[in-house]
Amino acid sequence: MKTIEILFLAALLYTGSFAQFQATTVKLGFYNPQVTNGGFIIGYESNKFIDEHFDVGWSVDWYNKNYIDQKLVMEITENFGGLGTENELRAKTNLHDFPILFNMNANIPIDKKITAYIKGSVGFETLIIFYRNFEKPNDDELKAALDFSYRVGAGIRHELGRRSELLAELAYHSSEPSWDYEVTDNTSGKKRTFIRRFDMSGFLFRIGVRFYN
Repeated sequence: MKTIEILFLAALLYTGSFAQFQATTVKLGFYNPQVTNGGFIIGYESNKFIDEHFDVGWSVDWYNKNYIDQKLVMEITENFGGLGTENELRAKTNLHDFPILFNMNANIPIDKKITAYIKGSVGFETLIIFYRNFEKPNDDELKAALDFSYRVGAGIRHELGRRSELLAELAYHSSEPSWDYEVTDNTSGKKRTFIRRFDMSGFLFRIGVRFYN
């Protein structure tokens, strides 16, 4: 219930009465989740200002990674044996990550053109996963996973023009979507259920450009 209440409050704040200033931000950077090696992440954020010190809004990011789940390789080998190369093919994963978050930023002016800010976000993590069929490892299967997520961070913005800013930020993101993965050993007929956990917790560093409407 607390999660629902937080998200409802964030939505209520965002759709309420604000000053006329609004901002749109595009961000590019590096994300390093626990589940795999780091890689490129792109994001979009929309904000409305309560006053000169606070703004609220929503954001969506996209992160994609092709990798071999080494933890799953070990679990398959332990339960079913088989050649390492075959099990690595079974553990091949193509992950698309879409965190959708409600955000609140506390802005701290430093001088006329530079503003520091602290960010807090809550929302949901949606994973679209292409994984390999256990019996037919050359075939792709599709699965979606969902989990609550949060993000905390800080950054700095520098005025470029009358209605634009350049920014840089460092944030920590936390989420762990999971789903059950059931396979059957064709030799023994035994079934095993693997819990595929995708620990998306990690740091991200991004730069971006903010435009004011």
